[in-house]
Amino acid sequence: MTSNLTAQGAAASATRVLQIEAQAVAALVDRVDTGFEAAVAHLLASDGRTIVCGMGKSGIIAHKIAATLMSTGTPSFYMHPGEAYHGDLGMVTSADAFIAISNSGETDEVVKLLPYLQENGNFLIAFTGNAASTIAQAADAHIDVGVRQEACPLQLAPTASTTAALAMGDALAVALMEARGFSPEDFARFHPGGSLGRRLLSKVDDEMVADDLQIIEPEAGFAAVITAITKSRMGLTVVRDHGSWAIITDGDLRRAVDRWGRDAFELLASDMMTRNPATISLGTRMQDALSLMDRRNISALLVHDGKQIVGVVKR
Repeated sequence: MTSNLTAQGAAASATRVLQIEAQAVAALVDRVDTGFEAAVAHLLASDGRTIVCGMGKSGIIAHKIAATLMSTGTPSFYMHPGEAYHGDLGMVTSADAFIAISNSGETDEVVKLLPYLQENGNFLIAFTGNAASTIAQAADAHIDVGVRQEACPLQLAPTASTTAALAMGDALAVALMEARGFSPEDFARFHPGGSLGRRLLSKVDDEMVADDLQIIEPEAGFAAVITAITKSRMGLTVVRDHGSWAIITDGDLRRAVDRWGRDAFELLASDMMTRNPATISLGTRMQDALSLMDRRNISALLVHDGKQIVGVVKR
């Protein structure tokens, strides 16, 4: 197989594909109808899970839709229709809703599941491009995701049709999360390992460094300051400033050397320290700590328990 496609031709091809797929998604706006509303109403009222299935490329889209649903407050999982037909239907309870994705609406592996789903009393939501198809006709809620043409020039590879199904799945997930009042804190609970989880769920107590905290006196010499910063392994040391607190960072040391040269080694901690540094109390959310660091354009905060400095929290 040879090709004479130039870089300019490739760009034109990409532009055509993106235009076709953008038009396919835009056309969905007018298809958000009673079928979509019925699907949302049922899923909101359901105590069961939402099972998403599809075959081939539609199966890959079903995987993503299930993942989006489960991370935004709708208990969900993907089920391969072939595996379902050979035993995995045992995981399906009568309380579960079923989303079947099939552009033609006639995917054999999905059609074979319909008698069981009907007998089991499952609410069926169908994403198809053919309202007269077997799957659409069997559905309790049909959502039209049909496209006028695929982006594939041979009209063979699912392209615009899978994009349309994916976009409609996102619309369904977002409609559900908004109806539930799903908050950033809810999202963080489902993503505790991510940066958002850290910001919204963690407290400074969980993130601060305490064991390596080094506290020196204002009269400490330059060498003692260097030793304290080195021992702290945090790039800073805390100065007990006659009833209040101050801070010296490794950046303060560099600036002192730049300004004073060799004479910097005669300076005391009180000559280099920053008085009244930004502090935050125990029990504060990391979200608030990080926001304060953003506003102050700093990378570390002292953590206090009222009167004592008990740790340092960094980005």
